[in-house]
Parts: sequence; structure tokens; C-alpha cells
Amino acid sequence: MASIKDHKSHELGLHQEVLTGRTQQVFFNPEEGENFYYHDSYDVDFNKRTTIDVKKLDCVAVNKKIKALIKKGYGTIVLKNPGAKHSLGVGILNKLNLIIEGSLGYFGVGSIDGPVVRISGRVGWSCAENMMAGKVVSEKNAGSCFGAAVRGGDLNCKGSVGARSGSDMKGGTIIIGGNAGAFTGFMMQRGRIIILGDVGPNLGDSLYDGTIFVGGKIKSLGADAVEAEMTDLDRFWLKRKLKVAEIDKKIDYSKMTKIVSGKKLWNYDNLEPTERKGAI
Repeated sequence: MASIKDHKSHELGLHQEVLTGRTQQVFFNPEEGENFYYHDSYDVDFNKRTTIDVKKLDCVAVNKKIKALIKKGYGTIVLKNPGAKHSLGVGILNKLNLIIEGSLGYFGVGSIDGPVVRISGRVGWSCAENMMAGKVVSEKNAGSCFGAAVRGGDLNCKGSVGARSGSDMKGGTIIIGGNAGAFTGFMMQRGRIIILGDVGPNLGDSLYDGTIFVGGKIKSLGADAVEAEMTDLDRFWLKRKLKVAEIDKKIDYSKMTKIVSGKKLWNYDNLEPTERKGAI
């Protein structure tokens, strides 16, 4: 049996950081089944579908209604007339197909873990902030801080996004079909960002770890962000990821630019020796 270190995820750099005694990963005993689910998660039937007209409801009422329908086993919920209201669909910790027919305001579908969300309109600031798992697809443009502090899952904007997308990102993948604004990937810690268009100034500023791929022009790099060589494995991963992301564009992978951390700003003076990167 091949060692876990032989897995492609290691070649892609997904396990670069070794922090002895500290980890964001939690390993469960398979016999402790209750630890794999949230206490209020439910089995749902994706063929069981219903619609909520959001027009006359506030965000609290809508979010409560979504959770009540999940409890009843509804696996597909359609939100009509969202009217760019803020904080819709937040805190969903369950498998669910959530279809939003229209645009969202600020902080839409934040802190979710598991659902697949499709948004036909635009999204405001901080869409899918702190997403832990699942998939979010926005068919049009997004505001600033798109995918801030994302921990996992796939976040896909088929249009362009504002500034600071993926800031403080800790995992997962953000895909931007158009252009991205200033400070994209600011203080990014892990994960992947793919930008198929151009990107504004200070890309990857204070980048700690993770990788940013850019298909267009880069206005400027931020502090400690450096260009790296594209590998065959990078191109293989990009092709697979973009195919799954339903990106309908012809992409010349040979012209994409790879940005990583220069590792000049890392400061471990305040860490114990066993907490330093690479400690054994």
C-alpha cells in the first residue's frame, strides 16, 4: 500500500505545514458516528422541492424557514425575489440544494457547511464568508471580500469580483471567471485562487501560504508574493478543477501565472520551537 506521502495532494503542497501539537484538522474515531454530524443536521431528499417567496420577509424569517424545511426533509429549496437582501442563507450546516433566483446583498450564504448554492444574480460584499464545505456558484459579478476566510469547499463567481477576495482564506478553492480587484488573496493562509481575467494591485499581499493562478495581467504583486514555475501537476489540477466548475472558456494554461509566498515575512519569534513550521 502506498504511503500517504505519495498522494498527489502532497505534491500539490496541500500538506506543507507541520505544526506539532497544533492543527486545524480534527481526526474522528470511525466508531464515534455522532462526531461526524452537527447535532441539528437532518437527512434530506433532494427530489423533495419547495419555494420561498422572500419579497415580504426579512432575513431572519427566511433563514428560520429554510432550517424548518430542512428539518422536514426538503433537499431542494428555491428562494424567489431575494431583492438583494442581506444575510440570506447563512449558517446552513446541512446538505441542501439552495437555488436563489435573483441577487443577494451583503454576507449572503456565510458560514455554511455542506450545501450547494446557485445564485442567478449578483452578490454583495463578503459572499460565502467563512464557508467550511459545499459549493457556491454566482452567475454574475460579486462585491468585495468574496470568499473571505473560506475554510473549504468551492466558491465560483462567473463574473468579476471586487477587492480583497479570498482575504484570510484558510482552505478550499475560489474561482473567478472575470477580473479581480486590489489585494486579492490578502493574508491568505491556505487554499487556491484561480483568476481567469486580470487582477488589480497588491495581489497576494502578506501571503502566508496557498497558491494563486492568474490567466490575465497582474497590476502588481503585494508584499512577499512571488511568481513561481507552473508544473505539469498544476496544469493537470487546473484542467480538472475548471471542468468541474463549468467554466465555458478556452484557457491557455501555458500562459497562466502562478503566485506563491516568498516566505520572507514569516515571523516565528513568538512561537515555541515545537510550533514552528517544519518542527518534528
